[in-house]
Amino acid sequence: MLSRRGCHSGTSVWSSHAGGRGAGGRTGGERRGAEAGRCGRHAGDGSDRRPTGAEWPGPGRARTLSSARGRDRAVARVALEPDRAGSYAGPFVEGADMAVEIPPLIKPSRLRRRGGLWGECLAEFLGTFVLIAFGAGVVAMAVAALPGSGRTEGPTTFFLGAGDWLLVCWGWAFAVTFGVYVAGGVSGAHLNPAVTLAFAARRGFPWAKVVPYWASQVVGAFAGAALVYAVYHDAINTFDQAMKGPKTNGHTVASFSIFATFPAPYFHGGVWGPLIDQIVGTALLVMLIVAIVDLRNTAVKANLGPVVIGFAVAAIGMSYGANAGYAINPARDFGPRLFTYVAGWGKLALPGSAAGSFSDYWWIPIVGPLVGGLIGVLVYDLFIGDVLHLRAQRKELPEVGRARPVDED
Repeated sequence: MLSRRGCHSGTSVWSSHAGGRGAGGRTGGERRGAEAGRCGRHAGDGSDRRPTGAEWPGPGRARTLSSARGRDRAVARVALEPDRAGSYAGPFVEGADMAVEIPPLIKPSRLRRRGGLWGECLAEFLGTFVLIAFGAGVVAMAVAALPGSGRTEGPTTFFLGAGDWLLVCWGWAFAVTFGVYVAGGVSGAHLNPAVTLAFAARRGFPWAKVVPYWASQVVGAFAGAALVYAVYHDAINTFDQAMKGPKTNGHTVASFSIFATFPAPYFHGGVWGPLIDQIVGTALLVMLIVAIVDLRNTAVKANLGPVVIGFAVAAIGMSYGANAGYAINPARDFGPRLFTYVAGWGKLALPGSAAGSFSDYWWIPIVGPLVGGLIGVLVYDLFIGDVLHLRAQRKELPEVGRARPVDED
């Protein structure tokens, strides 16, 4: 299990810049003295050394190092990066031993370029693919597969009660959790253009990587939607045939909801209601993410950050999901929307119009989350982050009655 204590990052949804004092209450200099004896040991030879600059992974990511000494080559360690001043800010994390060293699938000469941005984009692609595969998959189950397989009252019957919505909320929570676990060690697992933009604005994520991350996330979402359709197309087609009411190329708004979002009828086709909903939902999401990973605050430990972020997504779905499907992620909506346009949903997907219900909706789940993500990180930094930064500079003790972890010497 990877320890996050002392980890510096401005770019990951599962680790964050500790800023001054870490979760253990000591500064980086104090931790260095206490941990130097075990942090720099090379796997297998017991010698002490500090990792060289070439060995450090990118911001917010872990990297596996192997010993080159004989049989000890099978033992791996994970290193954390130094802080921005160049000092040693985190330990080698033990417990990554493997019975057999895992060889790369691709020859090392061809693998090198994947160690940088290309590898991070591949991780964002796969993480977002997993996100949509489980997220859109659970909606396909609820809307088409369960009714079509005789597990509900009728072939088009779903969501009989308000509690049935929990199936979708928890499904998306698991989808986010697993997507972050898949990609977190390589790219930081943003999986969401709103998160990437917020981290670039306030967490030091390089602006040059923003567009490549966005593209990878959208393509991953498109591929995830294609997988769900490949698995459930028979159930979806059967559902659409049984449904009565307006159809576009034989498809219904209900089957479209498996892949992308649209506003509730009570907005009467208006723009501001759904747009505000997306801004608020994504602001809450990003605010919770930066709080969960902030080691200066009561950050989640024991590598459970992705799980708690999944809880945050479930909470937003339960509290705000009915308004507009809680996209709160431009890639999560636009990638599957592109796929459904290609697969035959036509104007339901792009420009996102249904006669008498909504029109030209496609841009709202893009603009709303991008604006909301910026608001979320700014609100957190204004009300919480700045206070934590000031206290770290003053080296203030926590208030009376507040517990603080104490490191064992």
